[in-house]
Amino acid sequence: MHPIQRFDPDSCTYTYALFDADTREAVIIDPVDEQLERDLQVLREYGLRLVWVVETHAHADHITSALKLAEHTGARTAAPAACGITTVHRALQDGDELAFGAQRLHALATPGHTAGSMSYVWQVDGQTHVFTGDTLLIGGCGRTDFQSGSAEALYRSITERLFTLPDEAIVWPGHDYHGRTHSTIGHEKAHNPRLAGKSLAEFVAIMEHLGLPRPRRMDEAVPANLRGGIRHDADGAEREVPRPAQGYAGDVAPELAWRWVQESRAVLVDVRTDAEREWVGYVPGAQALAWKQWPGMQPNPAFDDGVRQLAAEGKPLLMLCRSGARSIAAARRATELGATAYNVLEGFEGDPDERGQRGHRGGWRHRGLPWRQN
Repeated sequence: MHPIQRFDPDSCTYTYALFDADTREAVIIDPVDEQLERDLQVLREYGLRLVWVVETHAHADHITSALKLAEHTGARTAAPAACGITTVHRALQDGDELAFGAQRLHALATPGHTAGSMSYVWQVDGQTHVFTGDTLLIGGCGRTDFQSGSAEALYRSITERLFTLPDEAIVWPGHDYHGRTHSTIGHEKAHNPRLAGKSLAEFVAIMEHLGLPRPRRMDEAVPANLRGGIRHDADGAEREVPRPAQGYAGDVAPELAWRWVQESRAVLVDVRTDAEREWVGYVPGAQALAWKQWPGMQPNPAFDDGVRQLAAEGKPLLMLCRSGARSIAAARRATELGATAYNVLEGFEGDPDERGQRGHRGGWRHRGLPWRQN
């Protein structure tokens, strides 16, 4: 039984889905923001229920879709504690395990590429699989020249931790730039040109002279990934006009959305579940049309018909969810149905703060806009 492996061509990132064959509970490792719909389709295609979204480290070359996947599926998020990602449900330490059905994913701290880098070991059907992120690549390894990287720590992580796994253990890397999909521990021990037969001093010298360019998305990706991939960074003038988006009309700040509603220029559509509106609060006058419903965050079969009815007047639809993740998918679907649809940035509750709590960092309520609670 092998993981489901998918590839993002822009960042050359591999994303993995692992699942328990009996319960269909699943884990996704290192998802990519631009591939959200692809990964949701994988879950539908295989009949899986996502329970964990896991990061190997805080990425510098792509933005994660971790919190968006959690919004869509009800899954929880996990990442290495040493990465300092403030939005995760569980901050992982070396030796921790994540359960999905009868399966276990074992956390193995492998710092070096970044101070918080972690690999994950999955043992199933007598085979050992290790998901190495950027720590160990096929014929290479992650760079060590930013994000508290350390060539010495990386050498120890690979030689003293990963290379102690069985030689037949399958290596599933976080990236590959040459079309290769996997390797083995034994092959990398014998043939990896940066590591095979190399002393610590030789390895450090190699890493110091790589001369690699700075990751092009680093300034954007790292801050976003420390917040689980949710980007609500509209400020100043950007809060006064829609921000362009792909697949729907654009993103609007909560204040602008409310102004349009007051001016009868648009219809506010609350795409959260009935339970969220009942227990967390609602916006007076907003149209309730759930994108997904509990239990299990199942797609609402009445969503398309609801959009058609709401769009019949010809006004744009402003999609509002908890944090601005489900509402993006709802806006894209409404656009496919012929409506002019926008996503309301920050959602009703805003982003999680450093304690994982919502309501203090942006969002409809935090901005002082009208809302009620039953």
